[in-house]
Amino acid sequence: MTRQDPETDATRWLSQFETALSARDAASLRALFHTDSHWRDVLALTWRIGTVSGGDAIVPALLAGGRLSRAEIDAERTPPRPVMRAGEDAIEAFFRFETASGRGDGIVRLTSDTDGTLRAWTLLTALEALKGHEEQVGRARPHGESYSRDFRGPNWLDLRRQAAAYEDRDPAVLVVGGGQAGLSIAARLSQLGVDTLIIDRYPRIGDNWRTRYHALTLHNQVQVNHLPYMPFPPSWPTYIPKDKLAGWFEAYVESLELNYWTSTELEGGRYDEREGCWTVTLRRADGTARPMKPRHIVMATGVSGIPNIPDIPSLKDFGGKVLHSSRYTDGDDWTGKRATVIGTGNSGHDIAQDLQSSGAEVTLVQRSPTLIVNIEPSAQLPYALYDEGPSLEDCDLITVATPLALGKQTHRILTERARQIDKKLLDGLERIGFRLDFGEDGTGWQFKYLTRGGGYYFNVGCSDLLVEGKIGLRQFADIDRFVADGARLRSGEVLPADLIVLATGYKGQEALVAKLFGDETARRVGPIWGFGPEQELRNMFMRTPQPGLWFIAGSLAQCRIYSKYMALQIKALEAGVQADYSQEASGLASAKPPSGLGFQAQTTSR
Repeated sequence: MTRQDPETDATRWLSQFETALSARDAASLRALFHTDSHWRDVLALTWRIGTVSGGDAIVPALLAGGRLSRAEIDAERTPPRPVMRAGEDAIEAFFRFETASGRGDGIVRLTSDTDGTLRAWTLLTALEALKGHEEQVGRARPHGESYSRDFRGPNWLDLRRQAAAYEDRDPAVLVVGGGQAGLSIAARLSQLGVDTLIIDRYPRIGDNWRTRYHALTLHNQVQVNHLPYMPFPPSWPTYIPKDKLAGWFEAYVESLELNYWTSTELEGGRYDEREGCWTVTLRRADGTARPMKPRHIVMATGVSGIPNIPDIPSLKDFGGKVLHSSRYTDGDDWTGKRATVIGTGNSGHDIAQDLQSSGAEVTLVQRSPTLIVNIEPSAQLPYALYDEGPSLEDCDLITVATPLALGKQTHRILTERARQIDKKLLDGLERIGFRLDFGEDGTGWQFKYLTRGGGYYFNVGCSDLLVEGKIGLRQFADIDRFVADGARLRSGEVLPADLIVLATGYKGQEALVAKLFGDETARRVGPIWGFGPEQELRNMFMRTPQPGLWFIAGSLAQCRIYSKYMALQIKALEAGVQADYSQEASGLASAKPPSGLGFQAQTTSR
């Protein structure tokens, strides 16, 4: 293949790809891919989310999947261009295509073989819309019954209240949790015409952020964090304060007309295989119980569910106050007091800094090695893509198009760069005995989040306070037991405390599933979050072994991106487009190749 310009090269490859796939020509398909290549399909050809790695595995997986047609460079997106991804030069081209049931978006990255021939290094095929079931956004504005001027009938507010009350019906989808995950999936579903109700245990929309500790702000920058359909105003600060975000959640629910019940908890439920729906009980603010029968339950309660309280037998002997980090609000009550914070992730560091700034004498206790990265510029390196010029939608698709292997390589490079930038701070931490690590195989904080939901800290000043000795540091292994006045160390010294904060994280969602739906359902679903044998995030954003039970979690960006694909699956099931749960999709499922998650940069406030 003679090298020409990026658009010509990409157009030629796409034409050859569509022809070979339509003809089911295995030999011609194989010639289009490098030996070390990756195909990621997101619902378009397989109704699954997964990656096939290696040219020899890609071809049978493609042939086992669906067909595509009308593949062409997408003139409305970023033009084909030379880029560097995971340290390699490539031509990156956006394209669009059609399948029997939908329209798709794709990205192909071409690199030269040893003979100069351009072959595919990575290929993404992602479902964008279901034919006949498109989102309402971007179409003609509604002029239906609720927008007419009926002077004798209910007005818009009356109709909204009636819709949100669910007095005469049950929702098709019940979303448990009203944070960024719940809002994103509810917004997507509502634009697809799927009746959806969000419930949240807090009394006010946004309280899941509003009630967190006083000084909290997001740790990644505003341009990465938009929710679907409503970008943040350009006047907003680079790092969003918790209360500002909480207020936006309220405005978001109102603006997008999402049905949302505050002060409501899911007490439990069971799934009826014959009827294809759940029977659940909701406990309202006034104490009344409301039974419901949704066909789908979306758990949007976050990566973590129930606070993790470590079993420390001697802690009961401590005479002061013990709080889990989830219940910590403000350091002003502890001015002039002594505090011990156990745990060195984001929450532990932020709470220690908040207490110190309030005039408390603080000691941070480290339980395990922790990854430390300065908030700027190092922690922002993974988000450079969102400053390169492509639109938010294009950046999101680029993110989805990056398979696990390339994501890991990218973050090894970024982590090593951050280590060099932050060398002075890291050397100082090691001098005072702080134990550092840099993620599995040096893949950094992003993959710590993906595998365990924590284990890192974005330094906004607490690490400097540790190095300067303004906050004390101890190792948990040096504590013999807790006593009335604090912690007695193995040396015999007593570390005095009036307050102990357990910044010890949260249990996985498996515990919450067992609590709400029983041990049998929890066993059926299996582990949630982290990578499984096929190297996908387990049971996230896609169908699970339990019919009608879905999970969504992560950063605002991750929820924005993957809510689209979850909503498309639910809509397809509701519309009878997708095969039911008793039928496994072909393609990736039957080929059983190595698979991986298209990497999404993530952050959390904890």
